[in-house]
Amino acid sequence: MCGVEGCLFCGIVAGDIDADIVHVTERTVAFRDINAQAPTHVLLVPRDHYANAAELAAADPVASAELVTAAAAVATAEGHDDYRLVFNTGAGVGQSVFHTHVHLLAGRPMTWPPG
Repeated sequence: MCGVEGCLFCGIVAGDIDADIVHVTERTVAFRDINAQAPTHVLLVPRDHYANAAELAAADPVASAELVTAAAAVATAEGHDDYRLVFNTGAGVGQSVFHTHVHLLAGRPMTWPPG
Protein backbone atom coordinates (compact mmCIF):
# COMPACT_ATOMS: atom_id res chain seq x y z
CA MET A 1 0.00 0.00 0.00
CA CYS A 2 1.16 3.51 -0.70
CA GLY A 3 1.86 5.75 2.19
CA VAL A 4 5.50 5.00 2.87
CA GLU A 5 6.75 7.96 4.89
CA GLY A 6 9.02 10.23 2.89
CA CYS A 7 8.22 8.61 -0.47
CA LEU A 8 7.68 11.34 -3.07
CA PHE A 9 5.52 9.14 -5.30
CA CYS A 10 3.36 7.91 -2.42
CA GLY A 11 2.72 11.59 -1.66
CA ILE A 12 1.67 12.21 -5.26
CA VAL A 13 -0.59 9.13 -5.29
CA ALA A 14 -2.20 10.28 -2.03
CA GLY A 15 -2.75 13.79 -3.42
CA ASP A 16 -0.53 15.34 -0.74
CA ILE A 17 2.05 16.52 -3.30
CA ASP A 18 1.03 18.44 -6.41
CA ALA A 19 1.73 16.89 -9.79
CA ASP A 20 0.45 17.32 -13.33
CA ILE A 21 -1.65 14.14 -13.39
CA VAL A 22 -2.44 12.95 -16.92
CA HIS A 23 -3.96 9.48 -16.42
CA VAL A 24 -5.41 7.49 -13.53
CA THR A 25 -6.56 3.88 -13.24
CA GLU A 26 -7.57 1.76 -10.29
CA ARG A 27 -3.94 0.60 -9.93
CA THR A 28 -1.85 3.38 -11.52
CA VAL A 29 -1.23 7.11 -11.58
CA ALA A 30 0.58 8.92 -14.41
CA PHE A 31 2.05 12.41 -14.16
CA ARG A 32 4.46 14.62 -16.09
CA ASP A 33 8.12 14.45 -15.08
CA ILE A 34 9.33 17.81 -13.73
CA ASN A 35 12.75 17.14 -15.31
CA ALA A 36 11.51 16.20 -18.78
CA GLN A 37 14.00 14.52 -21.11
CA ALA A 38 11.64 14.53 -24.11
CA PRO A 39 8.65 16.59 -25.27
CA THR A 40 6.46 13.91 -23.69
CA HIS A 41 7.96 12.57 -20.45
CA VAL A 42 5.43 10.97 -18.14
CA LEU A 43 6.06 8.83 -15.07
CA LEU A 44 3.66 5.99 -14.36
CA VAL A 45 3.57 4.54 -10.86
CA PRO A 46 1.56 1.81 -9.17
CA ARG A 47 -0.69 3.05 -6.38
CA ASP A 48 0.89 0.48 -4.07
CA HIS A 49 4.48 0.98 -2.96
CA TYR A 50 7.14 -1.36 -4.28
CA ALA A 51 10.79 -0.31 -4.34
CA ASN A 52 11.50 -1.23 -7.96
CA ALA A 53 10.21 -2.96 -11.09
CA ALA A 54 11.54 -6.38 -10.08
CA GLU A 55 9.84 -6.20 -6.68
CA LEU A 56 6.55 -5.15 -8.28
CA ALA A 57 6.70 -7.90 -10.92
CA ALA A 58 7.32 -10.56 -8.26
CA ALA A 59 4.62 -9.30 -5.87
CA ASP A 60 1.91 -8.12 -8.26
CA PRO A 61 2.41 -9.07 -11.91
CA VAL A 62 -1.05 -7.73 -12.81
CA ALA A 63 -0.11 -4.26 -11.58
CA SER A 64 3.21 -4.55 -13.40
CA ALA A 65 1.41 -5.28 -16.66
CA GLU A 66 -1.06 -2.48 -16.03
CA LEU A 67 1.78 0.04 -15.89
CA VAL A 68 2.68 -0.89 -19.46
CA THR A 69 -0.97 -0.82 -20.56
CA ALA A 70 -1.48 2.58 -18.95
CA ALA A 71 1.70 3.86 -20.62
CA ALA A 72 0.34 2.80 -24.02
CA ALA A 73 -2.91 4.64 -23.28
CA VAL A 74 -1.02 7.81 -22.31
CA ALA A 75 1.15 7.61 -25.44
CA THR A 76 -1.94 7.29 -27.61
CA ALA A 77 -3.68 10.15 -25.81
CA GLU A 78 -0.57 12.31 -26.34
CA GLY A 79 -0.59 11.47 -30.07
CA HIS A 80 2.41 9.12 -30.17
CA ASP A 81 2.71 5.80 -31.97
CA ASP A 82 6.43 5.58 -31.18
CA TYR A 83 7.64 5.84 -27.61
CA ARG A 84 10.19 4.47 -25.18
CA LEU A 85 9.50 2.93 -21.77
CA VAL A 86 12.31 2.89 -19.20
CA PHE A 87 12.37 1.14 -15.82
CA ASN A 88 15.44 1.90 -13.69
CA THR A 89 16.04 -0.65 -10.94
CA GLY A 90 18.74 0.42 -8.52
CA ALA A 91 20.75 3.54 -7.79
CA GLY A 92 23.61 2.35 -10.01
CA VAL A 93 21.45 2.80 -13.13
CA GLY A 94 19.80 6.04 -12.14
CA GLN A 95 16.83 5.15 -9.92
CA SER A 96 16.50 8.05 -7.50
CA VAL A 97 12.97 7.51 -6.15
CA PHE A 98 12.57 4.03 -4.75
CA HIS A 99 8.93 3.57 -5.67
CA THR A 100 8.47 1.59 -8.88
CA HIS A 101 7.97 3.86 -11.87
CA VAL A 102 8.25 3.67 -15.62
CA HIS A 103 9.32 6.62 -17.74
CA LEU A 104 7.31 7.16 -20.93
CA LEU A 105 9.40 9.18 -23.37
CA ALA A 106 8.20 10.35 -26.78
CA GLY A 107 8.16 13.22 -29.22
CA ARG A 108 11.79 13.23 -30.32
CA PRO A 109 14.20 10.84 -32.05
CA MET A 110 16.01 8.52 -29.64
CA THR A 111 19.20 6.66 -30.31
CA TRP A 112 20.34 3.22 -29.22
CA PRO A 113 22.03 2.39 -27.00
CA PRO A 114 20.80 5.03 -24.59
CA GLY A 115 23.23 6.92 -22.31
